[in-house]
Amino acid sequence: MKWILFFGALIGSGICDRETFSGHQVFRINVRNGDEISKLNRLVNSDNLKLNLWKSSPAFGHPADVLVPSVSLQEVKSFLEDHGLEYSVAVEDLQTVLDTEEQQMQHNVHQELSSNCFNYGAYHTLEAIHKEMDNIVKYYPHLASTVTIGHSFENRSMYVLKLACDYGKDSVITSILKKMDIFVLPVANPDGYVYTHTHNRLWRKTRSVNPGSTCIGTDPNRNWNSSFGEVGSAADPCSEIYHGLHPHSEVEVKSVADFIKKHGNFKCFIDLHSYSQMVLYPYGYTATRAQDADELDMVAKNTAKALATLSGTQYRVGSIFSIIYASSGSTIDWAYDNGIKYAFSFELRDTGDYGFALPASQIIPTAQETWLGLKTIMEHVRDNI
Repeated sequence: MKWILFFGALIGSGICDRETFSGHQVFRINVRNGDEISKLNRLVNSDNLKLNLWKSSPAFGHPADVLVPSVSLQEVKSFLEDHGLEYSVAVEDLQTVLDTEEQQMQHNVHQELSSNCFNYGAYHTLEAIHKEMDNIVKYYPHLASTVTIGHSFENRSMYVLKLACDYGKDSVITSILKKMDIFVLPVANPDGYVYTHTHNRLWRKTRSVNPGSTCIGTDPNRNWNSSFGEVGSAADPCSEIYHGLHPHSEVEVKSVADFIKKHGNFKCFIDLHSYSQMVLYPYGYTATRAQDADELDMVAKNTAKALATLSGTQYRVGSIFSIIYASSGSTIDWAYDNGIKYAFSFELRDTGDYGFALPASQIIPTAQETWLGLKTIMEHVRDNI
């Protein structure tokens, strides 16, 4: 029996011809009632301000994070103050944060060249990630192998690491691998990931061409064939949550879906994102509870508890619709609707102090605690299939 760990694209810094974010700030805006949410939505949807909603407010009392361009700072502040919306500045100058990230990344490149050792506590290029996957197979041929499941729009390989054997060193993992194989896709959007290194650090979409539009790309987490094109997605190709021309129009999404359907017998699907510190399960497109909601909620709560045992990091738990926002065409909704009962999505660290610019120093702590959560899910799947 098989299961998959599906990791969303990692984040990284740019190298050349980059869009800059000098003077851009991230505002944390508190919303206490429906009227304030309406005011916030009106602000965010104002085209002339060019705001970027980093994190929406899932409920009253939970703040929203909004990236504000330097040219819009005064107008946004005036709006918030005039309408009685409380706010604070979470990031004073985004470009300063990204410059530090870039410096650390370049320093790490030099260190790895001299030591010939991959640093798991640093951000890497797609090429470096694929090279390390090859090295894992080279040094652990009895345990690991690689599978190319397709190619991106710009013809980059979609590389999956398969783990299937008696591991031996960890009794829990050994027991899991005796019953299931593990598939790891570290970068689900190769073109978008490379683009974050070369042009726009905050890019999130694919890089496909949209006929009749100058805007590029589709949100791959709105492109799955699960209530496609409905609530929480956009028909405008220029939107950050554009759902694409049709379900699985993005070759990256289609490659994963085809791999799962062709392979068959997947029992678990886990999608990792950032940020917000949440363990989510279906559904995103409806408030209707999934048939297995009680069990999924129990597993998710146990996952959050296990994760918190290392550093005390607190994760919220619930369906996508109930604790984050309405969203159609999502990865785990498709997985669940296609017979993969144990479908979960993680929103990793943090809750907004750094947001999408999480320092590299938090990679290892995040991975260590997340691993405890993943093991909890794997053990439950092992014992219930």
